[in-house]
Amino acid sequence: MKKLIILLLGIVMLNACELDMQPESELTFNGFWESEEAVKAAHTGIMASYRNYAYTFFQMGELRSDIWGGNTIESPNGIDLIENNISASIVHFSNWANLYGLLHYVNDFIKNAPDVPFKNEAELNHLIGQVYGIRAQIYYTMVRAWGDVPITTEPLLDVDLQKLKKPRAPKSEVMQQIKSDIAKSLEYFGSDNSLWLGRNVFWSKAATLALKGDVYLWSGKVLGGGNADFTEAKTALEAVTGFELVSYDKLWGQGNEGNKEFIFAFDYQQDQAGGFYYLFTGRAVDIWTMFNDEGTSMSGFVINGASRYGPSDKVLLLIDDLNDARRNTFIRLYSDGAVHIPYVASEASYKGSVLNKFLGIVDADGSRKDYNNVPLYRYADVVLMLAEAKNNLSEDPSDEINAVRQRAYGENYGAPYIYTNGSQTANAQAILDERLKEFIGEGKRWWDLVRAGGTFVFDEVASLDASEAYKIYYSISQSMLANDSELEQTEGY
Repeated sequence: MKKLIILLLGIVMLNACELDMQPESELTFNGFWESEEAVKAAHTGIMASYRNYAYTFFQMGELRSDIWGGNTIESPNGIDLIENNISASIVHFSNWANLYGLLHYVNDFIKNAPDVPFKNEAELNHLIGQVYGIRAQIYYTMVRAWGDVPITTEPLLDVDLQKLKKPRAPKSEVMQQIKSDIAKSLEYFGSDNSLWLGRNVFWSKAATLALKGDVYLWSGKVLGGGNADFTEAKTALEAVTGFELVSYDKLWGQGNEGNKEFIFAFDYQQDQAGGFYYLFTGRAVDIWTMFNDEGTSMSGFVINGASRYGPSDKVLLLIDDLNDARRNTFIRLYSDGAVHIPYVASEASYKGSVLNKFLGIVDADGSRKDYNNVPLYRYADVVLMLAEAKNNLSEDPSDEINAVRQRAYGENYGAPYIYTNGSQTANAQAILDERLKEFIGEGKRWWDLVRAGGTFVFDEVASLDASEAYKIYYSISQSMLANDSELEQTEGY
């Protein structure tokens, strides 16, 4: 009873202070950290909780960019983010997107798991390496989203209200913590390049190396680390092994989830957890009355989602090349039976699009099941980040750009599509364009534009002006400020 009272008191006090940590877990109170089985169970729990944030990662990484904001058949979602409508009163992802709740369990694992005896120490090291990598990725998301954020690396051991209050640490300190966690992750992985249980739905050394490349590119460009950071990024990305670019017909869909390109993916399974990409599809009652851009009726097309996000004209025009497999990222929907190739912006008959990447499968009972695994990192990301690192170091990135293009154009790849090394600015634009085509719907574009530096984000995103540069980082809520005297509002709001 005493333990229960402490836990309940802690929850009340934590709700008051807005930092969404929870007191030391019931598992720890009950002597949970005593066996190998317990550590593996805790790891499974962390992975399940981590998956719950996949939609948040997508929203943060893509909605503010230039990809969405086009026609939807139903009322659209995320308009304030798409329009970069952010202020002290219009606050997105309040309470730090509840990421500190996840961090509590991660911190609990990192604190306690190393002391548990394992029959095979390599297994324990792999699990710890995974969780350090996940913590680094969580903090990396936060530093990109808010800039300065509180740092906590210990599970909550008591319910002292004053200890729950934490000031926002400077971006440089948060980045130092991220880099430290990446180093610890790689230390625990050592030479072990294996996938846990042979599956890409668990974190791995390759995932940490991909994250390291991503982090050091950001640190080098956005935080001024320069060539030293770009070199670290290049070295990490070149060290990713065991993965390759896979032809698109072997890349997407539930039957292809074990492909050699996905480095880490969030795992969705029927009767366990479903994804969020149904929001990018539509309802049969609406779609069956329409036609695709070849003039073919959509009647009978099996669908069971919602049309809440529509691609922008800019994106549809950019990928409107019949020789590029990425044109099939969308099924374009029209109200007439005419042919609409090439795509023409602002046609009255164009009604919306269905995202083709994560459509799922049609089951034996005739219904569509959308339990696609969603990648956080895949090898194309590594290749194009390597191009970015090389370009930042004044090296030639054309091999990497062309590797991705060759996969996209297949037998049509040739002189018109072969990229030739240009100026740093021209290369940076080419890399951004290639990444835009490649990662639609995967939560990359906003981060890519900010990481590119210069004026790229303002040049590409019509809803954001250079005079509003402070909006790169989110505001925090008035309730957070009122309940924690240690916090200050994000600069500029």
